[in-house]
Amino acid sequence: MSDVELVNRARSGDLSAWESIMQEQQEAIFRLAYLLLGDASEAEDVAQEAFIRAFRYLKTFDSSRPLRPWLLGITANLARNRRRSIGRYVYHLARMARLTPPDVIDPEQETTRRAEAALLWKAVRRLKTDDQEIIYLRYFMDYSVDEVAETLNIAAGTVKSRLSRALERLRGVAREEFPMLRRATDE
Repeated sequence: MSDVELVNRARSGDLSAWESIMQEQQEAIFRLAYLLLGDASEAEDVAQEAFIRAFRYLKTFDSSRPLRPWLLGITANLARNRRRSIGRYVYHLARMARLTPPDVIDPEQETTRRAEAALLWKAVRRLKTDDQEIIYLRYFMDYSVDEVAETLNIAAGTVKSRLSRALERLRGVAREEFPMLRRATDE
């Protein structure tokens, strides 16, 4: 069943349709909340609140648009509000550290990769929130420019220019504070 059909059924009071939407979207919602907050418990709270808000405002959803960016926009707003209210910053590398390792692991390469990932994460965290969000969405969540634009409710050209400026600032942070990252961020 398509998102439009599920949304229409959920608007009519079909809770099983809403449950299907939540099951389909929960991983993306949680991942974004976790990337923005850095705490699994906080991310779970934000994800739950995002679904509650989305259900409450489902009648305002424009069915001609994709559902996921709308839900991610709600999630991003809630996460920003939560971060502002509690002053929390992310300290750990999110999903990247939990990826399934290859069958054969070179311990030295793995140690180097993890160290670089941790440094890169720290470098990204040194950027302003807007720069972090655009980098998270584009590279950590691997969304296309159009998906990022839809999620942040901005034009694709704006995404490209913000991303370019954010990456340039990241290179500056890497040069100044994390010289070991220079090779990775200059590519």
